[in-house]
Amino acid sequence: MTDPLERVLELVANGRLTADEAGPILEALEARGATKAGFGGTDGAEGAGPGEPGKARYARVEVKEGGRRVVDLRVPISLGRFALARVPGLSKEQITEVEEAVVSGARGPIFDVEDADGDGVRIVLE
Repeated sequence: MTDPLERVLELVANGRLTADEAGPILEALEARGATKAGFGGTDGAEGAGPGEPGKARYARVEVKEGGRRVVDLRVPISLGRFALARVPGLSKEQITEVEEAVVSGARGPIFDVEDADGDGVRIVLE
């Protein structure tokens, strides 16, 4: 049988679940100890549960091309590296920077890059 985390991520990838629908499922798996795929491994810092109102629960990812927003996605933090690795144009160093901000409990804009052509990526922790 496949790992429950992998199964949920597969359903998201196949379009059978949205990221918003998968968030509570992943949080329940995490609370049960069935997954270690969040940003911080097993330390519980990767997302806020119901009793942690101060921590970010979502990452808003905005991608611009030619100055026009082409992606505006709100992703549960609990999707962790799965979602972050799929943001176009992010280097490994930039992904590490975002992961560290999530683990530290940061909120608000944590990443904002735009080139001269108006192409860019902005990540906000909510």
